[in-house]
Amino acid sequence: QVWFKSKDGTSIPMFVTHRKGLTLDGTNPTYLTGYGGFRISLTPGFSTTAALWIENGGVFAIPNLRGGGEFGEAWHDAGTKERKQNVFDDFIGAAEYLIAEGYTSPEKLAIAGGSNGGLLMGAVVNQRPDLFKVVLPAVGVMDMLRFHKFTIGSAWIHDYGCSDDESQFKALYAYSPLHNIKKGGNYPAILVTTGDHDDRVVPGHSFKYAATLQAAQAGTAPVLIRIATKAGHGAGKPVSKVIEEQADVFAFVMQHLGVTPKY
Repeated sequence: QVWFKSKDGTSIPMFVTHRKGLTLDGTNPTYLTGYGGFRISLTPGFSTTAALWIENGGVFAIPNLRGGGEFGEAWHDAGTKERKQNVFDDFIGAAEYLIAEGYTSPEKLAIAGGSNGGLLMGAVVNQRPDLFKVVLPAVGVMDMLRFHKFTIGSAWIHDYGCSDDESQFKALYAYSPLHNIKKGGNYPAILVTTGDHDDRVVPGHSFKYAATLQAAQAGTAPVLIRIATKAGHGAGKPVSKVIEEQADVFAFVMQHLGVTPKY
């Protein structure tokens, strides 16, 4: 576990895992993932995909962003509503720390997040497209002005706020992934993933985001969307579908980070 300073000076912890003997020369392929919301605490645990990544020489990093539940209600509250930008600043700070300390470089850094973490991916790549090589937004909340109008979306107002309120509209519009895509921007390689039957974060979020981003991309990196059929938000997904999706995702990551997998 390491600690780094976020933009406003707050100390943020991060778990960093890698094989022994790692050389801090900025060349290590790194997978940085985060969530930062709804009182969810990200604590160390075993992951087959993380183990595979580390066995292939990768660094696996998880920062404990504000908005989560790791340090109580004040920590959660600091990443909600008009304070949501703190979450993005924390994540960007994590990436900058990994680069500054020699773990990796922008050319070797992949970032990933699902659901509220997908929103995180969409926001930070708009704000700092120069910082990442690969971005993996999964089942993300991308339209922050209309999320409350679909299925269970209104239940998230306590964390996000609501665009029906003028002051909250301004805060939401300032970072909404869909509404802050820069026409003619030079975006990194992006693979959006969603499920066609997701009734929690409706796939329309990912559809609109991917289509808008594909039209805006001025760079040469691909912007792709992978749509799992007969699949929802992720819970209860058959192991076979999980394996297929993770194989596609990590093939995308390895190709763009220049990693040759060990079979």
